[in-house]
Amino acid sequence: MTHTRAPEPRDPHDDGRARMRAVVGSHRIEEEIFGKAFDGRIVRRLWQFVASYRRDVVIAVVAVVIFTCTQLSIPLLIRYAIDHGMGAGGSGGGTINMPVLSMITAIFAVVIVINYVASRLQEQVTGRMAENVLFDIRRKMFAHLQRVSLSFLDKTEVGRLMSRLQGDVNSMQEFLETSVLSVGDILLLLGIVVVMLWLDWQLAVLVLSVIPILFLVRVFWLSKARAAFMESHEANSVTNGALAEAINGVRAVQAMDRGQLNEQLYQRLVDRNYAAQLRGSRIAQVMVPIVDTLTGLAMAVVVLVGGMMVVRTQIDVGVMVAFLFYIQRFFDPIRSLTMQYSVMQRAMASGHRLTEVLDVAVDVRDAPDATPLTGADDGSVEFRNVTFGYNPAEPVLRDVSFRVGSGQTVALIGPTGSGKSSCMSLIHRFYDIQDGAILVGGRDVRSVTQESLGRHIAMVLQEPYLFTGSVMENIRYSSHWATDDDLIAAAQAVGAHEFIMSLPQGYETQLDERGGNLSLGQRQLVSFARALAADAKILILDEATANIDSYTEMLIQKALQRLLEGRTGLVIAHRLATIRNADSIVVLQQGRLVEEGNHDQLMAENGLYAKLYSLNFASFDDLTSQSSETPRSVTS
Repeated sequence: MTHTRAPEPRDPHDDGRARMRAVVGSHRIEEEIFGKAFDGRIVRRLWQFVASYRRDVVIAVVAVVIFTCTQLSIPLLIRYAIDHGMGAGGSGGGTINMPVLSMITAIFAVVIVINYVASRLQEQVTGRMAENVLFDIRRKMFAHLQRVSLSFLDKTEVGRLMSRLQGDVNSMQEFLETSVLSVGDILLLLGIVVVMLWLDWQLAVLVLSVIPILFLVRVFWLSKARAAFMESHEANSVTNGALAEAINGVRAVQAMDRGQLNEQLYQRLVDRNYAAQLRGSRIAQVMVPIVDTLTGLAMAVVVLVGGMMVVRTQIDVGVMVAFLFYIQRFFDPIRSLTMQYSVMQRAMASGHRLTEVLDVAVDVRDAPDATPLTGADDGSVEFRNVTFGYNPAEPVLRDVSFRVGSGQTVALIGPTGSGKSSCMSLIHRFYDIQDGAILVGGRDVRSVTQESLGRHIAMVLQEPYLFTGSVMENIRYSSHWATDDDLIAAAQAVGAHEFIMSLPQGYETQLDERGGNLSLGQRQLVSFARALAADAKILILDEATANIDSYTEMLIQKALQRLLEGRTGLVIAHRLATIRNADSIVVLQQGRLVEEGNHDQLMAENGLYAKLYSLNFASFDDLTSQSSETPRSVTS
């Protein structure tokens, strides 16, 4: 049973602000998480994936440490060459010392090679690790989404899940690739401070006095940046959502001539998104010129103060030159860490959304002592005083009891919303009931494994879902063990073989998304063949002939009757012609079983079924108010 929510009316003059407010209001947790550049809980969850690649992490960290050491050593080598190789130091005597210069040059060359190798190794290992973690997260999320209860999927937009599987995972990959670089930047900062203090602590303290200024600017910048990044994130989400909605509903848009108006509304969202992204970009770039200005200020201090100290022979020329190199390198990691702030914010927000999906409870699980259904179990189905609601406080089935014997065919009919499709979902245990019991093969569905239950039951839904691939692959989808001859026989049995052979490549014809290159009736026939090829003991047809024309329906009726021999069939249909020959007919109304019997018995009772049959193609909804039948529970 599908629950849909009527779309809220939109103001044509709305520029997207109302939707923006709605998004913010419905995602307050995400807003709080997005405001953090580091979240220990998210990092710990991410480490569960990274831990599988500890060796790569160790190699990357070692490579970063080596790279940092080479960066720190280069100014020291230059200082030594100036003071001792060129005689610029206090004891150099003003002469060129070629042996010293030759030695320094050789060491310098080795350091450059080590620097390159370490940098290259770190990039390769980090990139490989990030890709592996990326695929592991996606695999785990995919596997988890295959197991989560349908109650979660009923309430969650597919677009949101796709966004998390793609965009959010990519954000985590970006974070992983830059996290090791961040470690290197922090090590380089600490190393530069230590070396400058070692060279001359007085000059170092003077130079580092600009740090408090940078700190105060950064504190002010963070508050502005956080709000700007949040706004740009929300604006982008709303714009993408509007785009997905317009694409999915393009038929309705064209049918109602909404194209031009939708284009105007979307343009307003795009303009708002552009403005938000531009503000975020501008604020993100503010720190770069500030850092550059402070770098120039610090270098000016070294030149002026350090120059006077050289004249007074308080320090050597090489020390002052080394300070200039270190100051330039000191602000590089600060600039890099500033630019990585937005990356870390996006990663923490993405990590929160990913863990939110991974933490969704799997409500329908196999019991610890669950055993599989076997060939010895028959195909009987029984409802015993079943009460169920998607929201337990609002049951859609109330105390429903009926039994379908093995090999029998039972039809469920009733007005829209009476609980027919819910019964079919419960047999397959897509949901767990609140009260009562459902038995398949005489065993409670909660006591058997879901895998074996799936093999025991085949379903054909009202909206046939075909996958991208060949016709043959679609028929084989639930019966991978079947031979091509078995699949062709199933297609022949439901009358699909003739139209399949008329396709350009027959059974190897590739289908478009959801079988878009087949007619609705053809897609339904392929889904019939797929269900029958599974050779299950129980066959569920949920409005399965609703999309097939009367002529095609007539052709498959005999085939269905023949194929249902030896199988238990449960059928939902608004076309009474498709269920009048059922062994038993169960009539539901407002979640209760009100009538049960075969066609002749129910016609003799002159109740709701008789009225439905007399009108045949009439809407069940129009008859709800006409029926004065008192609801009652009937057990066969």
